[in-house]
Amino acid sequence: MTRLPQTTIDRLKQLPRVASVWEGDRRPVNGLVEEDSNPWSRTDQGDHSDCILWVDSGQGTVRGITMVSSSSGYAPIVRTLIQAIESPQSSLPPARPKKIVVRDREIQFYLRGAIQGLDIEVDYAPELPLIDELFNALQQASRMEEAELPDRYGNAMIDQAMEIWELGPWHSLNEQQVIAIELNAWDIETLYVSVLGMGGVEYGLLMYRTLDSLKQFRDRVLMGQQSPKQMQEAFLEQDCLFVNFELLEDSPSGGPFAALGWANAAPDAVDPIFGSIHPLEGLRSQLADEEGAIFLVAMEALQRFLTKHRSRLEKPPYPALQGSYRIPNPEKSHAPALKVTVKTLPEVTEELLEQTENAIGDDDEVLTFPTLRDDYVPEGSIILLTQIQRSWLDLVKRDPVVAYVDNPDRPLPNQATLPAVIIQTSRPKAKTLIQNLRQAQGVKAICFNPGRDPFNGTSFELGLLQTGDGELHLFAEYDDGPGPDQQHLARWEQWQKASQGCCAVVITSGITGQAKGNPSIKDIVGVFEARHRAPADLNLPPLLLQYAAEWE
Repeated sequence: MTRLPQTTIDRLKQLPRVASVWEGDRRPVNGLVEEDSNPWSRTDQGDHSDCILWVDSGQGTVRGITMVSSSSGYAPIVRTLIQAIESPQSSLPPARPKKIVVRDREIQFYLRGAIQGLDIEVDYAPELPLIDELFNALQQASRMEEAELPDRYGNAMIDQAMEIWELGPWHSLNEQQVIAIELNAWDIETLYVSVLGMGGVEYGLLMYRTLDSLKQFRDRVLMGQQSPKQMQEAFLEQDCLFVNFELLEDSPSGGPFAALGWANAAPDAVDPIFGSIHPLEGLRSQLADEEGAIFLVAMEALQRFLTKHRSRLEKPPYPALQGSYRIPNPEKSHAPALKVTVKTLPEVTEELLEQTENAIGDDDEVLTFPTLRDDYVPEGSIILLTQIQRSWLDLVKRDPVVAYVDNPDRPLPNQATLPAVIIQTSRPKAKTLIQNLRQAQGVKAICFNPGRDPFNGTSFELGLLQTGDGELHLFAEYDDGPGPDQQHLARWEQWQKASQGCCAVVITSGITGQAKGNPSIKDIVGVFEARHRAPADLNLPPLLLQYAAEWE
């Protein structure tokens, strides 16, 4: 049992001892408290999920509060208690309590040993009324900030958004290929639509109320390295409506592979998230009836336009197209239909492209950035970061049915297991992927490169395959914060060091059967030996999410 140093005990015992009882607890907050907006957060571990509270039950005051990772142990509870004693919140005077009460037996036993010598009684109670009240207040505040769609249009908005999702405009358009929707209703003349998703990471529509707002935001993003605070400020200065598609994933069943690695499955469902951003009111998820009507009309007009012109939009150069549509007015069922004009803006698109090229033109590394693609790994594939038995590789290498490509630069080390990126898909798609990789001169390297989403300030790491022709291929995205993603990447780092950087890309079938998420040796269709490389080895800078498509 770890105990406080005697010098710390002597220092704390010099503080006055009060007769009050303090309550202490640690509970998951599930995003209820954001680190950037929480003045009490004293940790720097990223996105935290547990809140530790120490409150004076007699005075009803919070003396200590800290946000910590849910994976941390009991030590932060003691650290927060010391903070509550020596440096309490709200300018309260330093003091030692006579007794502290917790509702977890393990925490009680840990505290008894850790603070032994402070003359503080550590008691247990099944309920902590004051802390219960504080957390209930947090939950109610969180519910108030959840997205609220207009009762009148909410279901229709979700249905219309799902039709946009099925249409997949990001397969045809990148975020610089702007489309104008002329409404001339609800005090809006034109919405300028930028489509997110061609980079394969985040999907949605940004519908700017002015073209100047779109350009100004891009100016801020292209200024170069900025702090998260600066990016947040730029984000909140936009003037737009938006719908983002949150991907909902189901992890595949466990098994030999799942026990060693992690499955990053394609989304089984999506949840459309609507909102508004304005420089004077920031981000808002509670939408008025009028805004719901705007969404319905704009999405319907955009869907009709894209359905008609999709084939032409997929072929460069960006064409000048226009269409006018009669859209029913959601607010007035008996009123004449609204005439909505939708058109592409090739000149604006060319201006934005030139703006991007000018912004990156001073950076030689960016100018030589290799091609980044996301069209090799089949949509819906399951990605596993795991280890594979060396004996399996030796067996399939002799199997004439399996496509096996050696790494001519470095033979695999003689060890029992090797790190592997497993891509599980259907057998026909697996064969197509193998053919494409062979035509690209095989897999040269596997790399995990940091990136950032300037629209919400989040960061992530992208799993990339480098083929022999120098191109990069996206195979997965991983959260850059405490949680399973970083744990699995840390394991990968350990595995590749143990194998001297040798690894493999294993392509398997069986995604629709019992082997889904748990392929066996008979499901292996192809193997490419490869090397793990750090971003610096490949001269890769951190990536900006919305410009991924322009690096092609």
